Amino acid sequence: MSLTDKAIERIRELIRTGALPPGSKLPPEPELAAQLGLSRNLAREAVKALAVARVLEIRRGDGTYVTSLQPSLLFEGLGGAVELLQGDSAALQDLMEVRRLLEPTATALAAARISDDQLAEVKQHLDAMREARDDVEQLNVHDAAFHRAVVSATGNDTLLTLLEAISGRTLRARIWRGLVDARAADRTLAEHEAIYNALSIRDASLSQAAALLHVSSTEQGLREHLCSAGTFPFPSPVQDAVQAKA
Repeated sequence: MSLTDKAIERIRELIRTGALPPGSKLPPEPELAAQLGLSRNLAREAVKALAVARVLEIRRGDGTYVTSLQPSLLFEGLGGAVELLQGDSAALQDLMEVRRLLEPTATALAAARISDDQLAEVKQHLDAMREARDDVEQLNVHDAAFHRAVVSATGNDTLLTLLEAISGRTLRARIWRGLVDARAADRTLAEHEAIYNALSIRDASLSQAAALLHVSSTEQGLREHLCSAGTFPFPSPVQDAVQAKA
């Protein structure tokens, strides 16, 4: 660990233990440095690093505060980091695998927790998708809103933030599929309708299965696109299984 890393960890420990709770103001730099047993330069560098990570907020003329520490704030940089990987086909496929692991389980959890109002919101986005079936960009906008509404019903903000970052990464791939495949809109609508129908009867297992089918379909379409472009010449999970048996 570098000295700066150690300084960062000491401030994090103060936050973890509640000595610096969300919304609290840090002591002045000289006092903070003395409290941590560090030089002022190290304390300053640690504060800057934690401000970049959105753990701290530097208010000019006022001081430095611990943020709300909400997942949506702390994970804000994740979406930007994911966007930087948009030219890395292998990384994109890794992210799709993560989505396949998380989203079906989140949908099952939503089925157990979703309220009537939340279900109505999901239905609104599904209806909007039907109306936008001939407008690929709008279809994908409502597609993303549909999934956000479903995962929001879990009440788990961390899960919502993670999945939004990962799903946002595949938006352009879904648009590409819609532009080159006239049947993509019909398939997408059918898959979303299956998810909604399962949620409407609060069937967790059926909701999970419907979400898994949808994510797997999206993942397969992405693989086909990348393979046709020559940027990701790897087999699908089904092909992996077939080759394993050979």
